[in-house]
Amino acid sequence: MEIDKFRDMFLAEAAEHLESMVDILMQLDLDPQDQDGIDALFREAHSIKGMAATMEHAETTKLSHHLENRLDICRKLGRISGVEIDWLLEATDLFKLLLDDIRNNHEERCVASFIATSPKETGTSTTLDSPQRKDPLSSEGEGLLVQLQLKATVAAPGPRFLVLLKTLSKFGTIIESTPSTDELLQGNVPDQLFVRLLSDTPQEQIKQQLLRYSELQEITFPGKINKPVKSLSKSPADKTVRISTELLDHFINLTGELITNRYQLQNALKEKNWQELDDGVGQLKRLVKNLHHQVLKVRMVSLEGLTGRLSRTVHDLSRSLAKEIQLKVEGAEIELDRAIVEELTDPLVHMVRNAVDHGIESRGTVSIKAWRERDQILIQVADDGRGIDPEKIRQKALDKGFLNPSQAQTIRDYDLFQLLCRPGFSTAQEVSQTSGRGVGMDVVKTAVEHIGGILLIDSAPGEGARITLKVPLSLAIIRVLIVECNGAKMAMPISRVIQTAEIAPEEVQSSGKQLMINYHDERLPLISLRKILKYSKNVALDPIPLVITEVLGRKIGLVVDQLVGQQEVYVQRLPAPFDQIRGCSGGTILGDGQIIFLLDLQSLFERRRG
Repeated sequence: MEIDKFRDMFLAEAAEHLESMVDILMQLDLDPQDQDGIDALFREAHSIKGMAATMEHAETTKLSHHLENRLDICRKLGRISGVEIDWLLEATDLFKLLLDDIRNNHEERCVASFIATSPKETGTSTTLDSPQRKDPLSSEGEGLLVQLQLKATVAAPGPRFLVLLKTLSKFGTIIESTPSTDELLQGNVPDQLFVRLLSDTPQEQIKQQLLRYSELQEITFPGKINKPVKSLSKSPADKTVRISTELLDHFINLTGELITNRYQLQNALKEKNWQELDDGVGQLKRLVKNLHHQVLKVRMVSLEGLTGRLSRTVHDLSRSLAKEIQLKVEGAEIELDRAIVEELTDPLVHMVRNAVDHGIESRGTVSIKAWRERDQILIQVADDGRGIDPEKIRQKALDKGFLNPSQAQTIRDYDLFQLLCRPGFSTAQEVSQTSGRGVGMDVVKTAVEHIGGILLIDSAPGEGARITLKVPLSLAIIRVLIVECNGAKMAMPISRVIQTAEIAPEEVQSSGKQLMINYHDERLPLISLRKILKYSKNVALDPIPLVITEVLGRKIGLVVDQLVGQQEVYVQRLPAPFDQIRGCSGGTILGDGQIIFLLDLQSLFERRRG
């Protein structure tokens, strides 16, 4: 049997089973006596065991078999303890590491030491009813959290950390490290390394062994510490996707129609039958539009796949911070492009961690709501905590030099909250591994804007905080408005356009140095695209073409030279170094072969203000 041929299928299916296990465990955490949930959890473990045994992955088989035995006891008892749930969640983490080993053609790590940490009293009512929960990051017992700090003078911290990891592995089993080994190899190296180690070796013995390395500044064993926010670097995207046979049949039918259409067009061109050629082109448009719609359906996934990970984040962090926090999700059935979901995973996890860490003090609710508006998906992460004090941000901005006294007096709350996304800006009083170093939200904002989205922050003291992401439905084919400026065509997503208009010059009013217009009982500032792009002096236009849009939380009238029209385009990411151009989120090729850029208005206006 050529086992390697089926490895990718095994990895994809095992990952799905693990996702289901986490979802079920989160439900059992709310209802420990849900017999159907316990049965479903047993079936997931059994499925992984069967596949792993077939593929001859011994350690994965051993771990899943052990889970199966423990869950069988829980089935007979009719309930599952909180301690058991925490341990099973850690088991899913170890499963993921085993899958990474298999994916990278590494030898599977040994699971014996982890199995030895199994809760000892699964079958007793004492454990099942006990409110005591093991902190998943506690250093007590065999689960040890090790914090390593290198000297500031170390030139190549990545390789040094890898050497230290290898030394630590001699004392037991490394369950995880932050950053991971792959991230260290890629050069993603912070000033500290956190390692979770299963070991019976005394801490002092481990410390003495590691301190032999002269590059090591400090080694500590924190009693409790929040998991560091994982890097936003992406793991390789899944190479497979499940598709229904009904949809495959539809693709086959469409392919057949396209072949027929090709011969019709060839025949019409050969006979110079222009009417038949015109009809054939019309049919081709219909077929391509249908094909595009069906391909998008394949790429679309619901947000439900994210809820398990976010629930796990809230569960683990609330345990380690000794808080009582619930997660409510609304709109998980909303679908959007798979690539966008992958890009949003880390930003959403970070936002949820922020809400749990310093949005809520001791007890509260984190809410995630998703809904659709036109060609955009809006995702909001909110908490019912103490909220964000704009005065604290104002003072911090003054102290750090982000604002001068005059700006601090006139700046809107919207713009104040956006300062939270500036690199190095943080209002946290204490530094933790979750927050307070002034990194995080700037990376989140960059990731969201990378996919053509917008990040908005809204809050008031005592009313909680709301962070809203506006993202496109798809990254590939979108509808755009094409405009002309200084003789060059450029595009902007239709989802960002409220309205287009042409106004007479006499409708323009002046308010100090700012030109204004009246729009539906609102006074909007007029901004020239020529001026933003630093083109030559504005030209006299009559009528004046306008694009009504919203940037930085405010409606504006964007003046262009000409409104060309709307069109569906295939957007491609720009290659380096063009991908570093501020205000440009991609490029496309028009039917006449002309290359045009897709404008990122949010980024353009931020650059203008800066």
